[in-house]
Amino acid sequence: MRHTCASLLLAQGVQARVVMEVLGHSQLSITMNLYSLVMPSALREAADAIDRVLGPREGGQE
Repeated sequence: MRHTCASLLLAQGVQARVVMEVLGHSQLSITMNLYSLVMPSALREAADAIDRVLGPREGGQE
């Protein structure tokens, strides 16, 4: 349940430092190494964010 709670909080965008405090870890690296994972939706959001920054490609293709 602890792992699920931490992973869900991180996936919902709760700041890692807050999750660290909730779990009682002394270092942020412990929290991130144990409980964070890259979800496909997070990868898609990252790709969409870079697309917004770079704008439409030449030739009108998106």
